[in-house]
Order: sequence, then C-alpha cells, then structure tokens
Amino acid sequence: MRQLTSLDAQFLALETNRQSGHVGGLAILDPSTRAGGSIACADMKTLLEERLPLLPPFRWKLVEVPLGLDYPYWIDDPDFDLDFHVRELALPAPGNQAQLNEQVARIFSRPLDRARPLWELYVIQGLDSGYAAVLTKIHHAVIDGLSGAEVMGLLLDTVPEGRELPEAPSDEAASDGQVPGQMEMLGRGLLGVPRYPLRFIRSMPRALPNVDDLPATLGAIPGVPTVGRLAGRLQRTLTRSPALPRPNLEAPKTTFNGRVSAHRRFAFGEMGLDEVKEVKNTYGVTVNDVVVSICAGAVRRWLIEHGELPDVPLVAQIPVSVRTSEQAGTYGNRILLMSVPFHTDIEDPIERLQTTHESLADMKERHKALPAELLQDANHFIPPAVFHRAARLTFRLSTSAAGRPAWNLVVSNVPGPQSPLYMAGAKLVANYPVSVITDGMGLNITVMSYNGRMDYGIVVDRDQMPDVDNLMKWLQEELDALRPKA
Repeated sequence: MRQLTSLDAQFLALETNRQSGHVGGLAILDPSTRAGGSIACADMKTLLEERLPLLPPFRWKLVEVPLGLDYPYWIDDPDFDLDFHVRELALPAPGNQAQLNEQVARIFSRPLDRARPLWELYVIQGLDSGYAAVLTKIHHAVIDGLSGAEVMGLLLDTVPEGRELPEAPSDEAASDGQVPGQMEMLGRGLLGVPRYPLRFIRSMPRALPNVDDLPATLGAIPGVPTVGRLAGRLQRTLTRSPALPRPNLEAPKTTFNGRVSAHRRFAFGEMGLDEVKEVKNTYGVTVNDVVVSICAGAVRRWLIEHGELPDVPLVAQIPVSVRTSEQAGTYGNRILLMSVPFHTDIEDPIERLQTTHESLADMKERHKALPAELLQDANHFIPPAVFHRAARLTFRLSTSAAGRPAWNLVVSNVPGPQSPLYMAGAKLVANYPVSVITDGMGLNITVMSYNGRMDYGIVVDRDQMPDVDNLMKWLQEELDALRPKA
C-alpha cells in the first residue's frame, strides 16, 4: 500500500458535485503512419496492455481511511478492468473543432469513479481533418505536470514501429492484491493519529517563515500570518539573508472568480514556437515571459469587452515543479504554486512584456528561497480529519461577497519534446492540455510545446465565459503585435 501525501490529498479534497480534480490532454493523431491507415479503440488497448507494467498508477485504486483519520492509500486494484477505462466515440458529421471542443468539455465535466483507478481514455473518431483524437483524464492526486509528462512519455515512441520496452521497475509499495477491510483501515487511521502532531512540529520551521507564499488555507487560521511574519524576520536575522521584495498582490474579483457550475467549456489552438522565440530574442526575455504576457493581453481584451477591467493587475497562479531527477517515476505531486502579477492593467504590449519579465524574474528569486516541500508542510497544519472541510471552507470564503480569491486564474507553460512522436504507430500532430478550474478561479490557460509548436488548452466555467473561443484568437493577435515589423 502507498499512502497519499497531504498535497495529493488536497486535490481530492477540492472535489465537490461542481468541481473535479482531474487533468489530462487532447492528443491529435495522424493514423496514416500506421499500417492500414487507421487507429481504433482496440489499438489503444493493445498499447496499454503492453505498457501497463511500466505505468503502476494506472492500476492504483483509492482506499479511504474511515472518519478521515489519516490520508488515503493507493492499492493495486484486484479487479482492474481495462475495458472500463478505454472507450471510443465518434463525432457526428461534419466533425469540426467546435464539436470536438464541446465533446471534450462534456467528458471533462464528469467526475472520475473513485471505486476504480482514477483515469479514463477516449478514442474520438470522425474529425473533419481525417485525424483521430485521444483524450486522457487522470486525477491530479495521481500526477502533477511533470509526472504526467512521464506517463505520456511511456505511451509515445520516437518511431512508428515502437520500441523495445525497459524492464518494469519493482514496486515495493505494491499491495498483495487484497482490498483491505474497514477494520484494517480504521486501525491504520488510529495509528496515524499520533503522527499528526509530529508532522506539524517537523513542518513548522519551514512553513511558518514562508506563510505569505502559501495558499489561503493556512493564512485563514487566526494568528498564523502574524506569527509567520515574525518567524520569517527571525529566520532572516539568524541566517543573515535579505528580505526579498514582495509585490502587493491582492486579486480583484471578476466574473470568472465566482462559484463555478458543474459544466465546462474548452477551447484549443496553437502557434509557432519560432514566432514566440522571435519575440523572445527581439526583447531579450524568455519564452515563458512571452506566453504569460500575451495571455494577459488576451484576458485584458475579454475584461474590456465585458466592462470588467480593473485598474490593478490580476494575480496568476503559476505551478512550478520541485521534482528532482532522483524523484523521477515516483508520481504524485511535487509542486509549488507561485503568485505573480498578471498585467492586464497595461495596454501597450511591449511595456506589458517588459513588466511581465520583471515580475516573473522576481517570482523566480522567491521560488529559489522557498523549501521544496512547502505546500505539504502547510497542509500538515490541518488535521486530516478536517482536511476536506478546511479546503472547502477556503473556496466558500473566496467566492463570498466579502471574500477575495487568492488567484484569478492559472497560467502554466510546460516545455515538451521538439521532435515527432508516435502513439501506437500514429503520428502525434498536437497535444493540447486540459486542466482544472475551481471556485474562485474559473479560468485555466495551459500551454505545452511540442515539435515546433505551442499547443494551448483553455478551460473555463460554461456559464462564466461562454465566449472562450475569443481568447484563442486574441492570443495570436497579441503575439503578432509583439513581432518585429518587416
């Protein structure tokens, strides 16, 4: 048995009947590179059967501890049924992008079944391009962005013919194939109760001095912010380290910072990586600076069109991986959630890019000063028995009339391979990320680079942003505004 970390459990805790914790991707495949020129559900099952020994999370089933006394566990599902997880459907004619967007949104609006391993895969036929699509859903409690890329790497090959697979690693935490009973899990939970104060004590020296860089859950505990700032000053005095300048970040409320519904909208598109690099080189910034800046420009247009543009910048959540090379293949979550000004308040695209570059440079300096396990340490301040209630209370407070969201939106840029890849022999044309939104943060823009492209996936609440397709058009226009004139 393998116990979830507090950070993994947090992605389970955020789930309600309106918001889910799964992420995934929409892979567009060209089946003409396969013998026979087509790809079907059976082909994906064959690929998965071959590679399941290398993908232990695909067999992990969640087992809860009674009364929430401790974090849940993963066990190997003794009744694993591949046919349940791999499904096939076809778009009706003409099979255009709008229909694909709608189908992805509907599939992602449905929660995963917690009685089974927390993933699904859909083969989608009938695209008007002649391509096929593969949509994956996997719970964020199982993977973060980097471990998700590791999973995709095990399903993809560099040539259509496939490859010789490495030997499956032994999993010392694997179960014996038996589902533990309620009494056994209750016993584990009771044994875990004394561990809570030990986790709390171990976590305090790392979490308290960095309270200002933590999500609102910990900051909402009375007295913690004040004690944390005092601890931070003491730590800097003892270590003789200077205080890093912190922007005054207070997220204004917008339409997409309210309570989300159970339904989603999805939009996707792409731009050339060379175009982004051209802008990067012209202004002496990074690719990530360009991505965040043009996202701010597109969101600014949406806010103006809806009469909601605030005078101050929004606040973006930017996930940053803290996974080391030694932790490759361990799955789960090893991330920090950084806050950065999102400069929708700046009209001029060049000035916005330069200011974004400075803001992200400050964020990188703060990131270097933070302990890698900070989010897990912060969660250890909350007993597992009230973990779910504390997380949901935070969401309720952020969407109340008096409350403010910690962040307005998520922006994530995931670098990927720059050479062609193949899935079951079909060439991967594009790989659009599909991510998660929550109460108080109903807009997620995730970008993944692949083979000379930057593939965008935008997820929003269905009611909050019915015109999400405009964002994708504006992203390209914002990039064009930064490109050198011929």
